[in-house]
Amino acid sequence: MGIIGWLVLGLIAGAIARLILPGHQGSGWLGALITGILGAILGGWIASLLGVGAMDEFFSLGTWIFAILGGVIVAFIWQAITGRKGARH
Repeated sequence: MGIIGWLVLGLIAGAIARLILPGHQGSGWLGALITGILGAILGGWIASLLGVGAMDEFFSLGTWIFAILGGVIVAFIWQAITGRKGARH
């Protein structure tokens, strides 16, 4: 998968991951893109540790699931670091 594919996957997976995680993450679409790309990398690493296989196909369901899972993990860690709470008042 090329760089454009990773950017598109990162933006979409990051947006979905941020929708799944409760609370306000802030930082707009750029934050979603960075969250998604880091999440896709983390998800690919987790998939390779589990022996699921190569995560290089854009239209593979496994690629999307692990990218979104990684995005949720990255967004959760970001919330923990910045001290944002799960609910907004």
